[in-house]
Amino acid sequence: MAHKNLTTLCYIEQDGSYLMLHRIKKKQDMNQDKWLGVGGHLEEGESPEDCLLREVKEETGLTLHSYRQRGIITFVSDEYPDEYMFLYTSDDFKGTLIECNEGSLEWVPKEKTGQLPLWEGDLIFFELLKDELPFFSLKLVYQGERLSAAVLNGEAMELLDERHTDGSLTGRVMARFFMHREGILHGTAHVWIIRPNGTNGFDVLLQKRSANKDSYPGCYDVSSAGHLTAGSDYLESAVRELKEELGIEAAPDELSFVGLRSELDKREFYGRTFFNREVSKVYAYEKTVEESQLILDSAEVESVLWMDHEECLLQMRTGVLNHCLNEKEILMLADWWKSRKSR
Repeated sequence: MAHKNLTTLCYIEQDGSYLMLHRIKKKQDMNQDKWLGVGGHLEEGESPEDCLLREVKEETGLTLHSYRQRGIITFVSDEYPDEYMFLYTSDDFKGTLIECNEGSLEWVPKEKTGQLPLWEGDLIFFELLKDELPFFSLKLVYQGERLSAAVLNGEAMELLDERHTDGSLTGRVMARFFMHREGILHGTAHVWIIRPNGTNGFDVLLQKRSANKDSYPGCYDVSSAGHLTAGSDYLESAVRELKEELGIEAAPDELSFVGLRSELDKREFYGRTFFNREVSKVYAYEKTVEESQLILDSAEVESVLWMDHEECLLQMRTGVLNHCLNEKEILMLADWWKSRKSR
């Protein structure tokens, strides 16, 4: 008798590839057309290791000589019973591949696994395996095939929607860290706090990012900015970030839409490549802001600084200002300011 809620899954490794099973043969398969490792349900009296060795032999014809248990994955779904999966990898085996009655077996280079039809949460544990993370517990919550929550070792992970260049949704949800590693387009909301100055121009409020940030630490940035978490929209996120980062409680109608802008920036932080590929809606906030009344989130913002926007551009171009700003965005803001004042 099989334990329907206890399973094993193994990714067999060879020459930089995983042995993947394309599930295309089994009828009424919840994993239909998905690519997975090999494994199955525990039988009565089996340990996870007993199940692992049996399932690998039955599905692939291979005999594992060694293996490592890497983690436990908890699946929660609104369509299927909860499942608890013991995750393994192995790079020591013998035998010849056989035809599998559940799908087609294929060696897939690790760097190409993300291009396959996968469960969205699989992308997360592939990265954890790549990082050689010590034994981990990962909880994945699904609504249909959409990943709605992920919790790693008891801490919630930030999930973002993948987006098209016009800001619309592709329908896929991924972990934030994975998007920045792979350069996947996601949404951000930018809010520029501005005030008129005595030169017929305007000042912008710059925030200096905390020195502990995982990207662009200690750099001057947009007044307030943040990712769009999965299921949220641009304006909602803009209002939220103002409150969280600076303590400003703004109503949605107090933000003026400036424009839509895409960006791709590639840097290295803490020895790892970081892609910032985002499509941003840019807003302006013109209500009076007193620095003394701001409540800065110290984990995000070290300090703030008012600066004439033209001086800001000059310091960016000459390398005086340590920043992660985008010149095109400030020019877009300047065009919006001119058109607004000319009405």
